Amino acid sequence: MAHATGSFRSDIRFLLGNEERSLCDVDPQMTVLEYLRLSERKSGTKEGCAEGDCGACTVVLGEPDGKGGMAYRTVNACIQFVPTLDGKQLLTVEHLKSSDGTLHPVQQAMVDTHGSQCGFCTPGFVMSLYQLWLDGGEDDRGAINDALAGNLCRCTGYGPIIEAARKAGGVAANDAAEQKRRSDIAARLSAMVDGAGTLALEHPAGRYYAPQTSDELAALLVQHPDATVLAGGTDVGLWVTKMLKRLDPIIYIGDVADLKSVSETEDALIIGAGVTYSRAHDALGRVAADVGELVRRIGSRQIRNAGTVGGNIANGSPIGDTPPALIALGAKIVLRMGDVRREVALEDFFVTYGKQDRHPGEFVQSVIVPKPAKGVVFKAYKISKRFDQDITAVLGAFAIKVVDGKVAEFRAAFGGMAGTPMRAAKCEAAMIGKDWNEASLNAAQLELAKDFAPMTDMRASKEYRVLVAQNLLTKLFIETNAPEIATRLVGKEAAHV
Repeated sequence: MAHATGSFRSDIRFLLGNEERSLCDVDPQMTVLEYLRLSERKSGTKEGCAEGDCGACTVVLGEPDGKGGMAYRTVNACIQFVPTLDGKQLLTVEHLKSSDGTLHPVQQAMVDTHGSQCGFCTPGFVMSLYQLWLDGGEDDRGAINDALAGNLCRCTGYGPIIEAARKAGGVAANDAAEQKRRSDIAARLSAMVDGAGTLALEHPAGRYYAPQTSDELAALLVQHPDATVLAGGTDVGLWVTKMLKRLDPIIYIGDVADLKSVSETEDALIIGAGVTYSRAHDALGRVAADVGELVRRIGSRQIRNAGTVGGNIANGSPIGDTPPALIALGAKIVLRMGDVRREVALEDFFVTYGKQDRHPGEFVQSVIVPKPAKGVVFKAYKISKRFDQDITAVLGAFAIKVVDGKVAEFRAAFGGMAGTPMRAAKCEAAMIGKDWNEASLNAAQLELAKDFAPMTDMRASKEYRVLVAQNLLTKLFIETNAPEIATRLVGKEAAHV
């Protein structure tokens, strides 16, 4: 049995701009937004939705990249808990201008292009543009759109803000002063937390633990089997801000280094449960281009920078975007409790709505994603009311292999069609061994209607869901039989969706 080892500390250590902070006696559920506005009186960061949708609360978090520098990402302060700042640098709009009052290039570009009207959303936009600037800037409209998809504005029509992104440019990769600034910040953060012990908060409002290894995590979950496991907070944060839940204890996995790795073998991709969508994006895109595109449409950049692949699986949502695609690829997950590990096919992990094959004290350690075998074509399609930053109504994922005109292999998995993500068994059976033609397509569509009895809700009616799922099979048929027929927006058209 693994046991927690090492020392513990009860203060949250981070940099607010360039100033060191050591916070004790903090409610573990206090959000970063509340802390900034109520404790630090930094009111530039705004609350618009308190659920990670509008981007008015966008801040930039930096942490050592392991190479002597810093990695920066945007997050929604409204659903991030203060203890997750430990060992990081928090930057807000107040930190951008120089000490002599000179505006940062991003701020000046917003002024020059008239990118602000009422001003409420402006600080969030500025911080998203600042992160883009830190990454070197962008002049591509699609890339700029992607960076700003998590920031909503009711005034400007976005044109001036997009122009500001182009005008601001970005810091040069070889900028010596910027590289020194980052290395100095990384060294300061390391000095603050390295060897200082595991963060363990005991507060009247609840307890919070931030283990640093998976062994420590396993031991804590054996001791606290009913704890809430916190990863990116993109779901758990809403339990607090919208449902007003009290969570005790919280065990945070964002500091568990061995859960944040992505490794690759000849046949599979292995993703640690703490790997964010942003970090997993490129690797999943190499497994199958449609998985990469699917990940790009999950929430906003702020959400993808925080949310994790493992968290999306563990919460068991029937409309989570990645599970159907991973099921179609034949993915497995590794579950751990104490020193005991077991592998489970992802499709078997989801038992029924709200219930997964995971015991108290057990956690998702990693996801194993097989690479498609030679000749297998993978396609995934997400249907939602908005193209960007919207929850799925129906998601279909397919892995098909056609040999000499016949379907030799076929896996079809759907989200939004049942209480869990699941395969369409009758549909699959109707296709395997048949000629891949319109007759077998029509037969498979009829069987698909028998696989599911979807519900009607605010996103779609049950009739719509069945019809869309059948139409996704038609799209698969077209893309595999007549790829010259355009079925998707590309290039400039896609950039303006």
